[in-house]
Amino acid sequence: MTSPPSEGRPKARLFSRSTWPEARHLADVLRTETVGGALLLLGAVFALIWANSPWSDSYTRLGHWVPWPGGAPWHLDLDVATWAADGLLAIFFFVVGLELKREFVAGELRDPRRAALPVVAALGGMLLPALIYVAVVLGAGGEGLRGWAIPTATDIAFALAVLALVSSHLPQGLRAFLLTLAVVDDLFAITIIAVFYTADFHPAPLLAALAPIGLFALLVRRGRTRWWALIPLAIAAWALVHASGVHATVAGVLLGFTVPVLARRQVGAGQPTASGRQAVGGGEPTAGGTRAAEGGLAAHLEHRWRPVSAGIAVPIFALFAAGVTLRGADLGALLTDPVVLAIVAGLVLGKSIGIFGSTYLLARFTRAELDEDITWSDLCGIALLAGVGFTVSLLIGDLAFGTGSTADDRVKVAVLLGSVISAGLAATVLVRRNTAYRQVAERERLDADGDGVPDVYQRPSDR
Repeated sequence: MTSPPSEGRPKARLFSRSTWPEARHLADVLRTETVGGALLLLGAVFALIWANSPWSDSYTRLGHWVPWPGGAPWHLDLDVATWAADGLLAIFFFVVGLELKREFVAGELRDPRRAALPVVAALGGMLLPALIYVAVVLGAGGEGLRGWAIPTATDIAFALAVLALVSSHLPQGLRAFLLTLAVVDDLFAITIIAVFYTADFHPAPLLAALAPIGLFALLVRRGRTRWWALIPLAIAAWALVHASGVHATVAGVLLGFTVPVLARRQVGAGQPTASGRQAVGGGEPTAGGTRAAEGGLAAHLEHRWRPVSAGIAVPIFALFAAGVTLRGADLGALLTDPVVLAIVAGLVLGKSIGIFGSTYLLARFTRAELDEDITWSDLCGIALLAGVGFTVSLLIGDLAFGTGSTADDRVKVAVLLGSVISAGLAATVLVRRNTAYRQVAERERLDADGDGVPDVYQRPSDR
């Protein structure tokens, strides 16, 4: 009897273990983002305290202060809060661009079969929150539809910080999945901002921005990384993209995409490269898609700028974005506001159900299955954790309703509330799963000979 054609072929594993270089890169990111997440939380809490203190007027005045009124001809007469959102967040998105390119060239997303899972999960985790938001707002009359994209974003720093705080023994595949999911999520969020939240589009400055971006790309491709050349070009690209009406943070992503990922190899003419082909010149080496880009320029710039992004840019943005005054506010009316309910439901329910459901359907209707070390309960915790939306959600809220508006205050309350609920639910699930994995690890440590009986009981003299 002949066996079916599908037999004998290995099944695709969801959340399979990463290679060692990818695991080390993941550990570096987790360490930086843990500190950045803590600073992000500190900035948000400080903003809330300051905005509701007797000195709340000084908080408002500082956010509205325009340090360079003479920048009007170049559309740069921005207040401090806008500089934080449009300027400092460009550094955050530059690092996102570097991370995205690394994932596509040398990371989890280089293999289409492995990339399918985070892409499908990210799509499910964005579509369902948007649909829930639209359904809630339409059911209440339709006011506020412009904010449909607010609950679609996952805050990578905040989510990774929560994961690092509540877990020590969770499988590496889950952590890699969350990081890759957040990176893909950021890519879709950038696309949404560029397409749906661009007002007063001016094509001439955007076309002009191609010149500094092209020069930047030429220098980094040739390995010229002098700060006095790259930073002015980056600033010029940022200013021109901002003047075009496209959100200026898109410039950061475009610049990140230009940086080579793989390290340049000094190989003599006619000598074989790592892929077995002869070297014929410079440029990025070919390595069969298996070598990590530890020595590449992208990794170098990421190591330099990720601490600036996680430790300075994002916390300062949180300081000016999270401050909402609740003194004298009708909390009952605020918490029953359709926009608030839509955002909270999108983050808490939409994100978790969208990610978990799309992953389940992918496993149900394809040959993919969970890695043997991971359970669906683990995935549930990660899906809940993806509902922590902060940085990009607040940014989209500003773009949708305008900074300082009544709707903007509602957005801040909703994003904070939805993120806290998601983090709390995720922590509850993941702490239980972490305890279970720790107990398994402890049993394996005690049972060194693998006979199923803890060695501590076999050798009383060793106790």
